[in-house]
Amino acid sequence: MRAIVSYCRLILFVLGVLAGVQVPHFVDQYGKALQSHYLESEKSISEFRQEAEKYFDGDLEQLIAYYQQSDDRVFAEGGDSIDAIYQRYLLLQTTLTEFGSSPFNAYQQTFLTPVSDIRHEVSNNFSYAIQLTPAAIGMGLVIGFILAVIGEIVVRLILWPLKRNNRAKRYKPQ
Repeated sequence: MRAIVSYCRLILFVLGVLAGVQVPHFVDQYGKALQSHYLESEKSISEFRQEAEKYFDGDLEQLIAYYQQSDDRVFAEGGDSIDAIYQRYLLLQTTLTEFGSSPFNAYQQTFLTPVSDIRHEVSNNFSYAIQLTPAAIGMGLVIGFILAVIGEIVVRLILWPLKRNNRAKRYKPQ
């Protein structure tokens, strides 16, 4: 029985290591997707930025307000569309700055406060790869160890009532 428990612990550790080495790669993929979406939004807003430079001293918000306040419904709705592009640009700009500020922020943002459509896109298109960087190895070992410890605790909790019954039978006074 001990051999089976040891093998199970080893299997959990190996699975944890294999899963753990994927984490830094996933964070890297999320960061690259975030950057590409930011660059795309920057390109989308650049034409309107030029228009704002020309007519509103570079104030894009004034340009948006001008469009939205137009009596022409097409222009007003166009202003709403420009505003949506601009808000997306601002969100991605802030998010990318926070992502790049520290490794902790990159992990925290990827798993706790992501831009949901980007993380969903990365999850759907994630290509599993083993990067043997120090971060990947460290993350793999930590996750493997945690998974092995949790597995050990679960097995001991399951087997504990059985061991108690065996001890009670052995030491039963006659």
